[in-house]
Amino acid sequence: QVQLVESGGGLVQAGGSLRLSCAASGRTFSRYNVGWFRQAPGKEREFVAAISWSGGNTGYADSVKGRFTISRDNAKNTVYLQMDSLKPEDTAAYYCAAPPFSDSILYYNPVHYSYWGQGTQVTVSS
Repeated sequence: QVQLVESGGGLVQAGGSLRLSCAASGRTFSRYNVGWFRQAPGKEREFVAAISWSGGNTGYADSVKGRFTISRDNAKNTVYLQMDSLKPEDTAAYYCAAPPFSDSILYYNPVHYSYWGQGTQVTVSS
């Protein structure tokens, strides 16, 4: 199975940057697509970005395109989310996730993911 742990969250001013990390256990993790999601208080969990197992294909929510970059280093079993030009509306708990099986599809709906980390809080002040 896959176990995921997020890190890198914190408090940052608008316009600043953060890089989130998703560290995974399990030797087969490199063959799984991975998604980043976020959830603000009182709001539904929403898709942020996803990356294929090879890193060759990525997808982003319209709200973060041009500002966030997802990448992975399979040798380190880690997926990253580089967040630049942060806005107050980016404030949320951020989660990385993996589906229960490996395939070629980048899923944007959280219902397709079964492995989740505990989340890391990102707070962006004005």
